[in-house]
Amino acid sequence: MGTFDLPWIRKITAVASLGDENRRKLYEYVLNAGGAVGRNEAASTLDLPRSSVSFHLDRLVREGLLQVEFRKSPDRTGPGSGRPSKLYRPMVDEIGVSIPERHYDLAGHLLAAAIQRAEASGAPVAAALREVASARGSEFGRPGDFIGAISELGYGPTPDAFGGYRLLNCPFHRLSRDHRDVVCPMNGAFLNGAATASGLTTHVVVPDPDHGPGHCCARITALEGES
Repeated sequence: MGTFDLPWIRKITAVASLGDENRRKLYEYVLNAGGAVGRNEAASTLDLPRSSVSFHLDRLVREGLLQVEFRKSPDRTGPGSGRPSKLYRPMVDEIGVSIPERHYDLAGHLLAAAIQRAEASGAPVAAALREVASARGSEFGRPGDFIGAISELGYGPTPDAFGGYRLLNCPFHRLSRDHRDVVCPMNGAFLNGAATASGLTTHVVVPDPDHGPGHCCARITALEGES
């Protein structure tokens, strides 16, 4: 799961969980261990009670900061030695937090994929960017709940006076501020892809020329087709 797949509140909760000193020490220990770590090893190294170590490690797993694997240890002998040990290792994905929610990692992915496509096909980069953005947006479509889908992406849809929605947050704010002619069409194609995959027409995503600072350059019209 990539950084942009997580609702921002879950990211904040994950980072906040490191406020506990022992939990933070355990996370740093596992992060720097160079391999999967067992509870006994961590407890011995950090001089912490095994029960406390188990609690904190499992909490870090629930928060998405660590992952678990089970493996038999060649060093264990005697009764119960055949059972696999529960080991912990860092999650591969990074967790970044920004408020309001931004998705610069997603923008980087789309731009890199567009350059690759353009080089392979000879198509203009701008056209390739719209294509990859639309395809990526379709992965986030949610039939019957387009607004819920873009809410989780951080767009902040808010009902307007015309039966549609203003998008009060631009997930690509800093990029759009400096590269509007590139980022806004990419954003529009991404939203169109999500709308289509949600069972709507692309006509529901229209430019919003009066959007405020930090707001999205698009708005959503009335969703009569959504059920």
